[in-house]
Amino acid sequence: MFVSNVVLNFFRTSKFCERSVLAYCAAALLSSTSLQAQPLIPVDDSLASVFAAISSDTRVQSTLNDIQVSEPETLAEQVRLTEIPAPPFLEQKRAEYYLDQMQSRGIEDAYIDSEGNVIGLRAGSGDGPLFVIAAHLDTVFPLETDVRVEMRDDRYYAPGIGDDGRGLTVLLTLIDAFNSSGIETVGDIMFVGNVGEEGPGDLRGIKAIFRDHPDIDGFVSIDGSGLTRITTGATGSRRFAVEFTGPGGHSFSAFGLVSAIHAMGRAITKIGDLEVPSSPKTTFTVGMVDGGTSVNSIAADAVFQLDMRSNDAGELAKLEARVKEVTAQAVAEENARWNNGEITVNFRLIGDRPVGSTGASNPLVQVAALAYEAVGSPIQELRTSSTDSNIPMSMGIPAITIGGGGQSGGAHSPEEWYSPVDSHLGPQMAFLMMLGLVGVEGVSPPLMQRL
Repeated sequence: MFVSNVVLNFFRTSKFCERSVLAYCAAALLSSTSLQAQPLIPVDDSLASVFAAISSDTRVQSTLNDIQVSEPETLAEQVRLTEIPAPPFLEQKRAEYYLDQMQSRGIEDAYIDSEGNVIGLRAGSGDGPLFVIAAHLDTVFPLETDVRVEMRDDRYYAPGIGDDGRGLTVLLTLIDAFNSSGIETVGDIMFVGNVGEEGPGDLRGIKAIFRDHPDIDGFVSIDGSGLTRITTGATGSRRFAVEFTGPGGHSFSAFGLVSAIHAMGRAITKIGDLEVPSSPKTTFTVGMVDGGTSVNSIAADAVFQLDMRSNDAGELAKLEARVKEVTAQAVAEENARWNNGEITVNFRLIGDRPVGSTGASNPLVQVAALAYEAVGSPIQELRTSSTDSNIPMSMGIPAITIGGGGQSGGAHSPEEWYSPVDSHLGPQMAFLMMLGLVGVEGVSPPLMQRL
């Protein structure tokens, strides 16, 4: 069954079923036959029944209303967080602020770990699962970037306002929601503001989380905005600095000597001629080049940075092997062309994001689908991308990445913007999802299994 009639009936009659939810409920009931014929995520009836019991709890309904009422403060906090610069490897100032926010919200033993992650644990009542919900502290922007928020045409403009200013703020709103609800969960919830999600960060924060906490049973990353899709697949990537080294010399008097830049050029040409499958999607690009000393020198060194990605681990491995093969050929050709000196090449790994996925039959995905439905924003797409969820997915630990509600655009650009249209639905959905996964003491068992 796609949506339990119990769930639909509850949201049709509940005081939480406001205008947006009523509209959805009516549409869902009218089109239930077609929905059940081709569901995007078929949900097990037993899960839907437990979720309905949680949703009908009066404390839950009251807290959902509180989340909506407090959305102006959530947006104000989003602005405050966004205006604290946090480039990769320079997230400390924002991390210290975030730690203070966790502690002021009652997680007094929250701390910053050795990698720079901010961690706060809300303990459950018993022998339940350990669930992690995270958002990343870092942005792609240099330290000198102007990150002051400007309001124009009902939109908030600032670098990082959506990615991941929204996710970080939703986590704090969720801590407030649990505090005000009076609900005791069965499982433990670990709130994490993590470092190193963007670019050169190479997911270092989440790698450290799963290195240091091997007992995690499930993971959700809130990254950006929106509430129509979830990431259930992990695009893998391998990134290298490909370094060429030779003797170097004067462009005129030493002419005939091998050149590191010429060897690099040969290699880039060969890589550019490689063919990769469109399905599973596999890509490559040489994104940066550098080298040489002057216009009148034969280069003693050169380097290019290479990004390779695929949704399939096997294809990614084959592409890497082929790139190394044609690069070795390029070096051999340069050495043979001049037969004077020798170029060597070294592949230095600078990024490694593993492939993985979480199936639609997993309770984590199904509970998320129920929570999306409950707030009137059914999941429209299951996508594959590169997010913090790559790490747990690759380890076989259930994980997804979701949005924090509202709308945004211009990510990774100075004109990034965020629009708070129905933005309260993001934390409402996340709150319902979390309760379903970790269970509510005296009401429901955890739907997320211990590993």
